[in-house]
Amino acid sequence: MAITTINGDTGGPLDEALAATAAACLFRGMSDPSRVAILQHLLLGEHKVAELTEHLGLAQSTVSKHLACLRDCGLVTSRPVGRASMFAVRHPDAVAKVLAVAEELLALTDDAVMRCSTASPAARGNRGLTGDGR
Repeated sequence: MAITTINGDTGGPLDEALAATAAACLFRGMSDPSRVAILQHLLLGEHKVAELTEHLGLAQSTVSKHLACLRDCGLVTSRPVGRASMFAVRHPDAVAKVLAVAEELLALTDDAVMRCSTASPAARGNRGLTGDGR
């Protein structure tokens, strides 16, 4: 099965390599639990950094850093409101679908990815798992 590139073409190895790289970049943007939590919360509606900070229990600088990453990936937008900024998911329907499919895939794999040797130590620690899956 050929991977479709960003512009919709299918074809040779270059197209597949480009599409795989783009997908990896997208997943890297969503690879931090805090960024996923921010996306999930923003799917409920626009929020200021202070509101996200309070909801997530993270430092303002940490939330701002994650929002900058998500904005750089094209996943969130911001608009000025006085001296603050309001953040929103740029493509809410598509992001919601990706998160829903991720949940479905996790259920189908019985969360095996959490035991994967390349999963972050924080993710394994949250599940009480060691690096060797025990």
